[in-house]
Amino acid sequence: MPDVCAVIPVYEHGNAVGRVVSAVRANGLDCLLVDDGSGVGCARALDALAAADPAVRVLRLSENRGKGAAVQAGLLAAGGGGYDHALQIDADGQHALADIPRFLAECRSHPEAMICGRPVFGADTPGSRLFWRHLTRFWVWVNTLSFDIPDAMCGFRIYPLGPVIALLRRNRLGRRMDFDIEILVRLHWSGLPMRWLDTQISYPPGGESHFRLWLDNVLITRVHTLLFFGMLVRSPRLLARKLVRPGS
Repeated sequence: MPDVCAVIPVYEHGNAVGRVVSAVRANGLDCLLVDDGSGVGCARALDALAAADPAVRVLRLSENRGKGAAVQAGLLAAGGGGYDHALQIDADGQHALADIPRFLAECRSHPEAMICGRPVFGADTPGSRLFWRHLTRFWVWVNTLSFDIPDAMCGFRIYPLGPVIALLRRNRLGRRMDFDIEILVRLHWSGLPMRWLDTQISYPPGGESHFRLWLDNVLITRVHTLLFFGMLVRSPRLLARKLVRPGS
């Protein structure tokens, strides 16, 4: 069975993260909480979780660097700790924690692949979120010359750490919400297989999101532009791959 560690980026979700950690630990996973420069209250909550369970560790960043930077720090730390896979899941409770066993089972069956969440949205989903996801989906299809990635923004996924850490060492990736998109496109370019599982996304009342509508969408637009030019350079190889793999 792959040795999987959960990597949870945390920024001011001290009230919600405990339930996420409980679900992760119930599935037998060690847990790395990446504190992305949270305030004193959240930091204390994370320290209490670590003090109560030796399988929970806190990696503390000195200042808020963004979700992408926190995830990257966690993935590198997990790889350095001897794990060969990392489950990324958000700290705010939006992801369906009951789906963790399905993701782990898929990872056991396909340890060479990236296991990705394909979000299923409910009536509580803000319309602005859906609009930007649809726009991102279009540009991801353009930048991969394929329909292989149905959603690049869901942060519920399992990474095989070998190829992912190699990618992180070769490239400087986005440090905020643009990270989830960029790493999937670049891994697709590299030929890493991906498996997709439907999973419900919820927006609970009172839940706090740190998505900054204008700043993060500017960064996402920037990364789509950079990836577009990267696609142009790689287009002969990407098109050749489609000839070898008909129907992709």
